[in-house]
Amino acid sequence: MDTSKLVPHDPRVREETAEIRGKTYSYIIGEPKNQQPIDTVFLIHGWPDLNFGWRCQIPFLMSLGFRVVAPSMVGYAGTSRPEDLKQWSFKSVAADIRALATKFVGEDGQIILGGHDWGGAVVWRVALWHPKLIKAVFSVCTPFHAPNPNWVSLEDHLAAGRLENFRYQLQLAGPDVEEGLQTEQRIHQFLNGMFGGRGPNGEYGFTTSGGAQFDNLALLGPSPLLSREEVDYYAAQYMLQPSPPMRGPLNWYRTRRINYEEEVELAGSFTQVEPPALFIAATKDAALPPAMSSGMEKYFKDLTRGEVEATHWALVEATEQVNNQIVEWLAKVLPDGTIKAAL
Repeated sequence: MDTSKLVPHDPRVREETAEIRGKTYSYIIGEPKNQQPIDTVFLIHGWPDLNFGWRCQIPFLMSLGFRVVAPSMVGYAGTSRPEDLKQWSFKSVAADIRALATKFVGEDGQIILGGHDWGGAVVWRVALWHPKLIKAVFSVCTPFHAPNPNWVSLEDHLAAGRLENFRYQLQLAGPDVEEGLQTEQRIHQFLNGMFGGRGPNGEYGFTTSGGAQFDNLALLGPSPLLSREEVDYYAAQYMLQPSPPMRGPLNWYRTRRINYEEEVELAGSFTQVEPPALFIAATKDAALPPAMSSGMEKYFKDLTRGEVEATHWALVEATEQVNNQIVEWLAKVLPDGTIKAAL
């Protein structure tokens, strides 16, 4: 099977929708040719990515015999943008993923669940809220943090000298980025910057300390990680949402308090993540540096660690290494011969 990365509207996969808990979810689905799937993998994206962000992993996993489902998460592209912020909470999104999964594996079936960025945070929470759904779980870049029994705002963390790498989230949770990125051209410029484009004198379009650098956006050259066709596709997908098009994606940064309140019950009972887990750190990730994963092992019954030399965009920047680490781990945690038989 052709394992080259997906292109927009790739004929190797289908784009479908489903009604899930009062919302419309759009998703990419790919299935192996001439065989029954050996298992079902769900891939969850983050910001400002799309389900298309898994374009280098989807064909690879299909070639191994997996059915692959990559939802467009709430607030993105063809998926609903509810008015209620609680629809963006980890608990709510975990329930959405469970409901969507049952369409493929039934009420008592299981999935393999992978995530990146916000998607990584989501998959860890699905493993807490719905452990029986998960056969195995992996995250690229995003470490696990246990539910906190005490409320600490991001502002308080920063005032105490913690989480400086998250300072940009204050801007994203506020009105400036939502108001500043309302046209397809502006979003195109912003995406060039997010995915590594620089100005003639090395200007950045985004920093973890300051967020979006609006004055620099028009100066930026093309992204070294995405083709022009890919950036065009990303920008067009953002424009599928009602104005302002960034509201839904940025709502993910506006739920910190909601998540805390909903997870108080988990904080009192949580001991360890039950399913086998894989965490792949990216050595050059400025937003989620590997040091954030220190001590994760105590929260897992079975944690495998991996690492790739890449920035936050490891899925496309270190594709071969990421894919190899995923398949090596799957060969270990799935029943003997599952992966070998597929190969």
